[in-house]
Amino acid sequence: MLQFSRRLWVRAALLALLGVAAALLATLAEQVLPWDMPFTVEANAVDRILDILASSMLAVTTFSLSVMVSAYGAATSNVTPRATRLLVQDPTTQNVLAVFLGSFLFSLVGIVALGTGSYGERGRAVLFIVTIGVIVIIVVTMVRWIDYLSGLGRVGETTERVETATAAAIAARVADPYLGGRPATAAEEVCPPGARPVFPQHSGYIQHVDIAGLSDVAEARGLTVQVLTLPGSFVHSGRALARIGGLSMTGLEADGVAWLEACAAVRACFTIGEHRSFDQDPRFGLCVMAEIASRALSPAVNDHGTAIDVLSRSVRLLAPWAGQVAPEDEEDIPYPRVLVPRIEVEDLFADLFPPVARDGAGHLEVHIRLQKSLSALLAMGDAEFSRCARAQSREAMDRAEIGLSLEADRATLRALCLREGLAEEAAGSGRGEG
Repeated sequence: MLQFSRRLWVRAALLALLGVAAALLATLAEQVLPWDMPFTVEANAVDRILDILASSMLAVTTFSLSVMVSAYGAATSNVTPRATRLLVQDPTTQNVLAVFLGSFLFSLVGIVALGTGSYGERGRAVLFIVTIGVIVIIVVTMVRWIDYLSGLGRVGETTERVETATAAAIAARVADPYLGGRPATAAEEVCPPGARPVFPQHSGYIQHVDIAGLSDVAEARGLTVQVLTLPGSFVHSGRALARIGGLSMTGLEADGVAWLEACAAVRACFTIGEHRSFDQDPRFGLCVMAEIASRALSPAVNDHGTAIDVLSRSVRLLAPWAGQVAPEDEEDIPYPRVLVPRIEVEDLFADLFPPVARDGAGHLEVHIRLQKSLSALLAMGDAEFSRCARAQSREAMDRAEIGLSLEADRATLRALCLREGLAEEAAGSGRGEG
């Protein structure tokens, strides 16, 4: 339902139906309103207003659509195609189009109804009042739309949208790191003996995992379910979605129909689509941020400032993940029959920093900001965070040693790593001594 509600046509269709309903309900004013209106409205007066609204709203809607297409194209070319979906799903843009289209249909239906004589004296008065209300809504929407167009499709605005979506996904995962399930610790990497995998029927990206649904399947059949693929994973017929096992597995496997039903119930809890989604997949947002920085560092764009901006935003994004702990009390776990793996900190760092270090290898200012960002994460995180930050710092330094042509630049970067404590572990190695 969430994915469906974000489609561009949904809000437009709803407000269009509302506009048609408002125009048609005014025809019932004679029966609904028993009192006389304090003023009278001529049919020609309302007709002229509605005619102006219909013609202007059609032009404004067409113009707005062309602006949106241009903004999407600019975001695709200058930022990344993965960020365009956020612009398409933007509620402000959808509301603006919905208001314009709904106003157009309201005016059109009103003109037709006036032409057929469907409105009485009270109906025309009600239609006039509703029309004034529609004009007020249009004026407010157009003022907001004019202000909103100043940033639509621009690199900074689109990057901020990606950061907001990623921050929301990270905050949700930090608050519930195992999606309500039980941590799949090292001792529980395998379900109870006899566990069998469940494979998908088609390939694609995992967009959502319904842990509550998996818990219901496990509770109803006395099973334990181990999730093997988190949102963002690409699955196919050879990669299992989950493993199911438990004391009742023997009887379940003996009944072929029951086993097939259990597998189907487990599959139904995994939403598979053609593209990754930001909602349950924090790593996707970090990958998109890295794509923005890589695009900015390409020779065709050559925008180092955007890459530096992405690195600054990366510190804000990863900061909530520092020091994350698993739930200790079993009573705090809503779905104990479902084992869920965690997102590794190493994977988060690997999604974000290596592309920037690779594509910015020849730019000292980018590597300075990269090392300072890793230093900030090193200072705020736990031992695992520190290990990952130092590992990424060493890898970035290796790339910079090759990419930077001037020895003075390399020396500056080495001194920065030592000063920030990033080269502490490598102090005894050749690179650290250098």
